[in-house]
This record gives sequence, C-alpha cells and structure tokens, in this order.
Amino acid sequence: MTISARELLLERFRWIGGHADMWPLFRDGDAFKVVVRALIDPFRDAGVTAVCGIESRGFLLGGAVAMELGVGFVAVRKAAGMFPGEKLIGETEPDYCGLRHTLRIQRAALSPDDRVLLVDDWIETGSQALAVRELVAAAGAKLVGCAVLVDQMQSDSKAALGEFHALVTADELPDASMG
Repeated sequence: MTISARELLLERFRWIGGHADMWPLFRDGDAFKVVVRALIDPFRDAGVTAVCGIESRGFLLGGAVAMELGVGFVAVRKAAGMFPGEKLIGETEPDYCGLRHTLRIQRAALSPDDRVLLVDDWIETGSQALAVRELVAAAGAKLVGCAVLVDQMQSDSKAALGEFHALVTADELPDASMG
C-alpha cells in the first residue's frame, strides 16, 4: 500500500511545547521524497526554471524541490543572515505576530527569463510570500506559483501568488493541545 504525502505529513506532524514540528518527516528519506514530489506535481509542466525558498525550512524544501525539477535554487534570506553581493531587498507586511521582516535575494540570482516556484513549509498571512513575489518581479522574473506543506492563510492573497498548492490545511493538523 502506498501512503500519500498528505497522509505522511498528518502522520508525522506533531506539536512540541506549542510549536509545530515537521522534522520527523524530513528525517525519513523515503517520506521526504514523497512529500517533495507531491509539492512539485502541479508545477511539473509549468516551465519552472528556478525555485525560491525562504530561510530556513524553505531552504531545505526548496533545495530538494529544485533538485527534483532539475533547476537551480535561489535563497531568500532574512535580514540577519550573511549574503554576499548586490541584493534586492523587500519588507513584508506584518506577520501573525505583527512583525515586519526584511527579505533579500542576490540580484544576479534571477533573470527576466526565469519562471519561479516559491516553496515553504507553512504559510499563515502570506506576507513573506507576497514580499518574495515583489523581489522576483524586481528581478524581472515571473512567479508561477507557490507550494507549501501547510496552508493557514485566511486571506485572498493566494490569488496573488500564481498557482497555489498546499498538502494540508492547518485545520487538518492534530490539535496543539495534544503535543
């Protein structure tokens, strides 16, 4: 019997001290591969030429997705991280904690010919994803979509992210009081 990426995520996900823990999913190579392929499925024929991932779990997922697609990976760093060279810089709208974040990509990482897929583990307000969309546009590239493990967005921002794909919604996860 084959288990789906959705079932794997729901099975391996847990809460620890009120914090989401998906690391057991990444520790199992076979499960990780199933999840990466499921994130990609809607985008296989979208002509993706680069994958962006937001620091930090977006680096892990985005790098794996880029390898599976056979394209390059573009890191989206948060303000404090070291990042050489000329950068494009954007600021997010307030997130679920009311905080704004500065995001950066290397200017030379994307070209006007690029079709970009954004990959991350969890999306809540969409503020970081929308800021990445602006950075991609500033580079002259096109954001074709966004793939996440968990969708918690309550806004209409998904339409601004191109094709949107999530393996599960936050409502489907086990109750935080269980962790």
